[in-house]
Amino acid sequence: MRRTADWFEAARFGLFVHWGPWARAGWEASWPLVGGAPTLPLCQDVPAATYHANAEGWQPDPEAPERWVAAAKAAGMTYAILGSRHHDGYALWPSRAGGAYSHGVGRTAPGTDIVRAFVDACRRHGLKTGLYYSLPDWHHPSYPPFTDADRPYRFGFYPPATAGQWADYRAYVRAQLTELLSDYGRIDILWFDGAWERTPAQWDVDGLERLIRELQPDILINDRLPGKGDYATPEQFVPPEPPAEPWETCLTMNMSWGFNSSDDRYKSATSLVHTLCEVASRGGNLLLNVGPDGAGDVPAPQAERLAAMGRWVALHGEAIFATEPGLRPWQFYGPTTRRDRVLYCHLLMQPVAPVSVRGVRVRHLKRVTALGSGHDLPFEVRIPVIDELLGVDGAGEVLIEVPDAARDAVATVLRLEFDEPVAASAG
Repeated sequence: MRRTADWFEAARFGLFVHWGPWARAGWEASWPLVGGAPTLPLCQDVPAATYHANAEGWQPDPEAPERWVAAAKAAGMTYAILGSRHHDGYALWPSRAGGAYSHGVGRTAPGTDIVRAFVDACRRHGLKTGLYYSLPDWHHPSYPPFTDADRPYRFGFYPPATAGQWADYRAYVRAQLTELLSDYGRIDILWFDGAWERTPAQWDVDGLERLIRELQPDILINDRLPGKGDYATPEQFVPPEPPAEPWETCLTMNMSWGFNSSDDRYKSATSLVHTLCEVASRGGNLLLNVGPDGAGDVPAPQAERLAAMGRWVALHGEAIFATEPGLRPWQFYGPTTRRDRVLYCHLLMQPVAPVSVRGVRVRHLKRVTALGSGHDLPFEVRIPVIDELLGVDGAGEVLIEVPDAARDAVATVLRLEFDEPVAASAG
């Protein structure tokens, strides 16, 4: 059985959190240090010394994770992933790795452990718990650190370390992962990033996987530990065809991962709900990002979108969680999901005529309702003449009337109940 079959493939909706000292300055996460990235159009360009100086004296609020996780629970999310250490190397837990070297809350905020607060909050609210960990560290002296002289940043290339430096850095990574996977109880997901800067052999992906599985036998690892992932992680888009393996798309609400005070280019709550429907209909999960500000508060535009999604999910979650992909595109013009004897048709546009569902076994259709409002909806069926004359129990078409009172302003979901299990891509 796939490791993801236990819970991940039914989870559908999770929270991603990017938080670090950059938030106090209103910068994007880590990337300003290297001058930005083409995929982050609103990223700042900050000299290395200025960037790292910003971390000095930062006192992250240990109560902040409770607020994030409570908002995630209210939004209907089932799991959450915290960036424990991003590319800039700042650790959100008091890491003991590195000997005299320390970069994180252990140095700037002694006694604070944001990872502990986050894990505890997830358990209080019943969410599965994940930790993001960046393989690169642009601050560590043995990586080596990124300097202004290394600009412009080039993907696939990073200033090389000496053999001694690299041995020291690999030991540091192993020590930090050991802390994260030993000190906080069960961790459900380890979410890697940044592997493009070294080869799989340099990262020792085989050794890392052995260490991880020894410490947490049931953990899931994403595909960014090259060749070792349990699931795929397309970023910032929904693939038109789902990957062959289990998958999760990670998505920002605006154009930035961290709290970027200059970024007001937000997707609407309606667009985000539609994305959730599309992802579920392809059998994937949506990992939706928030970037708390320096005080640890989710910015108002992001909090408003989480709340709006929560209101929709409260009425329509039956059509999202623990479902499977439904029909082929020609059978219904929109996302579809299914569970047992029920087919869910997601209307992402307001209908201007009776809604058509094709290629289903219409003789077995017993009832159609609007999931959010509970309205029973009138429908009629069409069957090929010869099938009707011969009593063939085959596929036909359903035409469904959806009156205004039954519609949801964000996305209406039609619930079609059959007297037999609904087959995938019927017809």
